[in-house]
Order: sequence, then C-alpha cells, then structure tokens
Amino acid sequence: MKPSTYYTGITGIIDRIEPIRSECCNQIMTIRTIDGIIRFILSPGTYVADNTPLRTGMRITAFYDVNQPVPLIYPPQYQAAFAARTEPGENVMVAYFDSTLLSYENQLQLNIGPDTRVTTANGQRYACSIGNNLLMVYYGATTRSLPPQTTPERIIVFC
Repeated sequence: MKPSTYYTGITGIIDRIEPIRSECCNQIMTIRTIDGIIRFILSPGTYVADNTPLRTGMRITAFYDVNQPVPLIYPPQYQAAFAARTEPGENVMVAYFDSTLLSYENQLQLNIGPDTRVTTANGQRYACSIGNNLLMVYYGATTRSLPPQTTPERIIVFC
C-alpha cells in the first residue's frame, strides 16, 4: 500500500527565526537557499531531529507535506513537518520505504551497513525491521544507478 503523504525537503541556511505575534507556540523560520528565500512555519508538531535548537547561520533541511495547501505568496511559505541540521556533504531524506528499503517514490534504495545507526524518533535503539515505515535517512554519497543506492549513516524510524 502506497502512503498518501509525501515529503520534500529544502536545504539552506537559517537567516532568521521569529515568533508569529498572534500564535505564541509558532515561529517563522526564513532560510536562504541556492534558489532564493523560503519561509517555514515551525509549530509544536514540527519534528526537529535530536531536539536541536535551531539558530541563525545553521545549515538545515526542512521538509513539508507536498499535499498540504500552500498560500500563493512570496517568498514561498510552507508548514514544516520535519527539520534536520545537516553538514556539508550530508544528505537527509524523509520518505516511506517498502520492505525492500526502496523509497515509494523510487528515489533511493537503502543498503544497511554494520555501522548504520537505527533509532526511534525519541532516540531509542530500534531492533526491528525498518521496512514499511516512514524514515528519516542521513546519508552521504549515492551510486549513479536508478534508483540511486546508498549505505546510510543513520536512520530515524517513525513508528
């Protein structure tokens, strides 16, 4: 069964984070990308990997649900579902992976290595099969095959 939710990520440098005046628990994060400025709404429901405090100058990848409505404004503004700090040369993806560890969008094939760390969203060790779950995957290089393959450094399983 294919999932009904698909996430896409945008990587950039945090330019600023500011509160939304009328909504005490929400903030607007502005990031600079190679394509320009993009804004994300950070809410209490936004999962931030490792509970990392987000700050100006940090390189991050923020993910949003492509099926959610988006206001037609400039700069674009999305509701952040996930956010993850990333280092140069490090990639992160949020997607559903099937039992063969192929993302449902056929964008990435995972090959689990002995050094791949697998945890739950709250940081606990995950010892079951990771297939057929929503995963946040941290990885470096990929093959040039279709689909690209990688041995991830780290995987967070959203049960």
